[in-house]
Amino acid sequence: MKKIRAIVITGNGTNCETEAAHACRLGGFDEAVIAHIAEILSGEVRLDDFHFLNLTGGFLDGDDLGSAKAQANRLKHAGVAGTGEKLVEQFTRFIGAGKLILGVCNGFQLMVKMGMLPGFDGDFLTQRTTLTFNDCGRFQDRWVYLKTDAASPSVFTTGIEQGIYLPMRHGEGKFLCDSPATLERIEREHLAVLKYSGPDYEAATMEFPLNPNGAQNAIAGLCDPTGRLMGLMPHPEAFVHYTQHPRWTREELPEEGDGLKLYRNAAEYVRKNLV
Repeated sequence: MKKIRAIVITGNGTNCETEAAHACRLGGFDEAVIAHIAEILSGEVRLDDFHFLNLTGGFLDGDDLGSAKAQANRLKHAGVAGTGEKLVEQFTRFIGAGKLILGVCNGFQLMVKMGMLPGFDGDFLTQRTTLTFNDCGRFQDRWVYLKTDAASPSVFTTGIEQGIYLPMRHGEGKFLCDSPATLERIEREHLAVLKYSGPDYEAATMEFPLNPNGAQNAIAGLCDPTGRLMGLMPHPEAFVHYTQHPRWTREELPEEGDGLKLYRNAAEYVRKNLV
């Protein structure tokens, strides 16, 4: 059987690449390669050779121009050495081939600022949404309940009926749309995959700290209409095993954390559709 391969991009301030690669392997990928952005820009590593692209959390370029904005500009405009093509062409080819992309925290910020999400009508280069400063005015580090939309086309949340419980840590996680029309379409097409909620996962909430940033319509995760591209602010790679939970020595917990479900779904999709 042909190997299924994941790639995790690191460099310029990311700091979750090891956990993301580990989550990919636990989820069923045969290989999970951590590649520095410089290796991709040099042509040494090509996105074409992989099935699943991970854009991880961290502080890209120190977030000096706003979360992930500098990296978004770099990926949209930088050329790949010795090829005559821009790196963004590899991204669009990757998407066109039906492959998967998951952006977590800083990676989600990167996807919306590149324009990859929400990706209306196959347009992955026009920015329509953003993630900005938390309403509370400070960095938040806590665990959150996330209600899933069972009608969402997301590949990653397939089979998750109610919700998942994950850690989040960010200062710029407030989701905003550029217009009421964009928000209406996101809701109408069920692209708001995850919303902050209470522990019963019954309803989305704007109440702090259940909604830690004041996100519009409590949106914590977003996918494109194909369901193959997804971004979320909480960290699924940070809860794939019960020992990652702060109360693991005091409570009886399932061995697998909720975050592993997303990587399992990704691996299953790749095996069924791409190899």
